[in-house]
Parts: sequence; C-alpha cells; structure tokens
Amino acid sequence: MQVREYELVTLTADDYDGVRALWEAAGLSIRPAGRDSAEAFARQFAGGTQTVIGARAGDRLVGVVLATHDGRKGWINRLAVHPDFRRRGIGQALVAEAERVLRAQGMHIIGVLIEDWNTASLALFERAGYARHPDIVYLTKRDSPDV
Repeated sequence: MQVREYELVTLTADDYDGVRALWEAAGLSIRPAGRDSAEAFARQFAGGTQTVIGARAGDRLVGVVLATHDGRKGWINRLAVHPDFRRRGIGQALVAEAERVLRAQGMHIIGVLIEDWNTASLALFERAGYARHPDIVYLTKRDSPDV
C-alpha cells in the first residue's frame, strides 16, 4: 500500500484565501470580483449544494475541487493542483472523492466542463472514465464578465 504525502479534507468558507491562492498558482482563470469572490464563495456554501475538498501536504493546501449539484446532476468544478505537486495522483484522488460525495448526495450523473486549451484536465477526466458528449454545445448568458 502506497502512503500518501497528502490527506484529503473538507474545506469551509474560511479556507477561501488558500483556495484562491491555489487557483492562481495552478493557472485557473478566476473572477475574483465576481463568481470567485470571497462573498460568492461563502454564499455558495450557505446554499448547501457545494462541498469543497482539499488536499493538504502538512499545513499546505496543494489541491482543491468543488463538488456541486443542482438537485438532479452533480458537477465537478475548479479542480486545481499546485504545479509543484502534479503527477502524484492528487487530481485523480480529488476527482474520486468528489464523485463519492456527489453519489452520497444522490447524484447519478456527474458532469464537468473543461476549457478546450486545458489538455491536462481533459486527459485526467478521460482517464477517470468521463466521455465527451458529442451532442452538447455549451452556451452562456452573463450579466457581466465577472459572473
């Protein structure tokens, strides 16, 4: 049995600063004045449909993923692993834990949206058994660029 150099933990709204710093270090495009603000992060927790899972190596947050649902479908969002800790199975472990959480909440369909330039995430999710859907085109209507 391989010993992990990290542990998976459930994070809270109080962990926002560390989560945001990790998103930035990992190169995620974030909207700190909008949907990724501390206020929005706290509001999403208060809604009861978001679980934030972190990977900690000692006191350092090295990975994070958001598991959310809309009551009928689960979503894996904002997966990030610090560049110094990639290729160690942390991303796979975070995805597996997000799936476990969502299934425990009654979700039998789990989706993920990945920007086409993010080939590392595409490969990770394909290895985890996710398939591209040939018939779906994702459209959005935004009240502002920050939402």
